[in-house]
Amino acid sequence: MAELMIPSIGEIPSFEQIKPELADWRNGVVIRTPNWLGDAVMAIPAILQLKRMMPEFAGLFVVAPAPLAALFEALPFVDLVIPLADAHAFMSRKERNKVRSLAAGICVLFNNSFRDALSLKMCRIPKLYGANARFRKFLLHRTFDFPPRLDFTLNSPHQAAKYLSIVQAMGAEPWDGVMPEFKEHVYPETLSENVVAALNTDRPILALAAGAAYGSAKRWHTGSFREVCRRKLGEGCRIIMLGGKSERAAAAEIINGLDEKECFNLAGETGIHELIYVLKHASGCLANDSGVMHLAAGIGTPGVAPFGPTDPVATSPLSKQWRIVFEKRDCSPCFKRVCPYGTKACFDPVTPELVCDALSTVMKQKN
Repeated sequence: MAELMIPSIGEIPSFEQIKPELADWRNGVVIRTPNWLGDAVMAIPAILQLKRMMPEFAGLFVVAPAPLAALFEALPFVDLVIPLADAHAFMSRKERNKVRSLAAGICVLFNNSFRDALSLKMCRIPKLYGANARFRKFLLHRTFDFPPRLDFTLNSPHQAAKYLSIVQAMGAEPWDGVMPEFKEHVYPETLSENVVAALNTDRPILALAAGAAYGSAKRWHTGSFREVCRRKLGEGCRIIMLGGKSERAAAAEIINGLDEKECFNLAGETGIHELIYVLKHASGCLANDSGVMHLAAGIGTPGVAPFGPTDPVATSPLSKQWRIVFEKRDCSPCFKRVCPYGTKACFDPVTPELVCDALSTVMKQKN
């Protein structure tokens, strides 16, 4: 039987602490974020701790994929966000010129890309910090070695712990476990009619994210999501389906035939600012190991996450208000985008009953 796990980032890797000199900061720090929403959320504690150690005159500038720009614009301690039109290509001359004009003295790369290290070096940033990966060591002022990820085993350290270890090696204090408050960028009068209607209720709202951009293997069984919806509707909840445009049909399938007055499909209808707003108003969230899971946890919405082919030790949500439902099997975590056997049997021990009970527990924390 699957067990309930309380998320933890575990031990932070330890590296020699070498603080930048005051002159090293110049006008500030450039952060190159990860490309995925979930990884970007897991980097926020490290970015926050870096900001807390920076001299007052230094700015904190974020370079992020355009779809993630809104996430960092919602953080009050970020001074400027430079969106990348294509995060999987070399930065354009215009983008490099924007970064160069900041006259930053330090750059921290929270991804493993050689291409990004070279692009940012071309922006004339003197000192780059990041993981030792993809033959880019000669481009960086200081690199950090982390163990390779192994299939079929639970890996540590947690991804957030890796990011934190880099900034702690630069002199940042340990993180206190408290995520920053996200700024409100949308207001009721700016929301679509569908979003307003979905939130217009006195019932507890359960947000569901049944998709996962990485691949179908990470998605808990559709029938199991549907059974949770049926049970929670019976307990007086309202259901709001969330996700991207590509997940709208799957979301519709889950709530098809259920109470139309209490089930709303907002998949593909919310940008990050609207997604933050909806999740803040939810009493709980049920999500696969996905960007929505990490975002909901990051803004303080309690929830439950079924884990199957991915690693709850390495990528658990950053909140003790969440519960992970997982059973270690010989074939998991395999980290495959599509189940090699076509069965997704690693999810079989994760039953709707276990998930519903866990949801009832965590949702009491917000109601």
